[in-house]
Formats: sequence, C-alpha cells, structure tokens
Amino acid sequence: MPFSLRRMKTEDLAAVLAIERASFPNPWPASTFLGEVQNSPVSHPYVAVTGSGGREVLIGYVIFWLIADEAQINNIAVHPEFRKQGIGESLLRRALDLIRGLGGSFVILEVRLSNQTARNLYLKLGFSELDRRQGYYLNPEEDALVMGLSL
Repeated sequence: MPFSLRRMKTEDLAAVLAIERASFPNPWPASTFLGEVQNSPVSHPYVAVTGSGGREVLIGYVIFWLIADEAQINNIAVHPEFRKQGIGESLLRRALDLIRGLGGSFVILEVRLSNQTARNLYLKLGFSELDRRQGYYLNPEEDALVMGLSL
C-alpha cells in the first residue's frame, strides 16, 4: 500500500494514541508522544499517511532519536487494520533512510523477546542481536533484546 511519511504533529496524537493502545500492552501516554513532537532536533517522530481527495488516514508511525551519528528507534507501530501488507517493513526502511540522510551510522532498538514478528523483520533488515535487558518491559514483565545495525 502506498503511503507518505511526514513529521508527526500535535493534531496527529489522537490517531497515534489509538494505534499505540491497539499495539502494545503497556502503551505510552499522550504526554510522552507530545514530548517527542516538541523535542526537536533530537527526536524525529514521523507518521505514515495514506488517502486521496484531501482525506488523510494515519496508518502508522515511527519515532527515533538521533544524537551525533547514533540513532535509537524508540517506537514503531502500524494500525491493526493495515498490518501484514509490508507497511511496517517499508516504514522502518524509510526511517533508516532518514537516519542515514541525517548522518546516522548506527541504529539501536529494543524489542520484547516474545515479539518474534518484529525480531524477524529486524533480522531481515540486517540488525544483529547485541544484548539482553532483564525485566525491561512491564505488563507483562519481560526481557528486551537489544538489536543494532551499522548503516
């Protein structure tokens, strides 16, 4: 499915929060997303939008931080109705292109050990397993796998 990527705005937060709540057992609060929108130039929040005739539909988002040449992907999700169409992979590839274009040379992220779908995607895109963080996630408590990618 074709979509465009643009910087997240305050007006997007209701749709972003709906996707967040549908995607994660311990969703970020609105204040965290607002902080990401306002934390320029460190934070880079983007939304994936599709639509025609002036009607835009927000179908996903990605948020990464870039400090010097190192990026951290903090959050990425696709609306449940638009999953299994390659949007998540395309969204992540575009984020990696943005990071590279901004001078980033290394990307890191954390993922739940049980999230095999995400782990498979990260491995497909060249990420490698670097470390494990005990009890990193809550609701339910679970370890995080730290993954990294040299660009």
